[in-house]
Amino acid sequence: MKKNILFLCTGNSCRSQMAEGWGKALKGDKYNFYSAGTKKHGLNPYAIKVMKEAGVDISNHESNTTDEIDAQIDIVITVCSDANENCPYFPGGKIIHIGFDDPPRLTKDLNDEEEILQVYRRVRDEIKLMVTNLEERL
Repeated sequence: MKKNILFLCTGNSCRSQMAEGWGKALKGDKYNFYSAGTKKHGLNPYAIKVMKEAGVDISNHESNTTDEIDAQIDIVITVCSDANENCPYFPGGKIIHIGFDDPPRLTKDLNDEEEILQVYRRVRDEIKLMVTNLEERL
């Protein structure tokens, strides 16, 4: 039986969404992947764009809170420090923290579209590497 892995972030708009997308694309045959936030901020359009550039479509994902995940979670991977500090209790779930920079926060004062996309691409690629090497962390 496949283990259920939840990527948890603050708003479930960017990093956790990218992680879920990479998980399904790269390791969907081994695990069931979900994403959620401690709050719900909606899907980030830049996250959708840079994932699509890499061949992974997350445009049909929904922004969820942990209350909306209808599965027994085996492993929770927090992808930001806020989610790690405020992670809800998952009975029997192992919690692993692997933090990533927050692209919306890093780009809030940028106006150049290409500069903004470069930040999102860097974080996207870092998340891909984490998912690729997931078994090392489990």
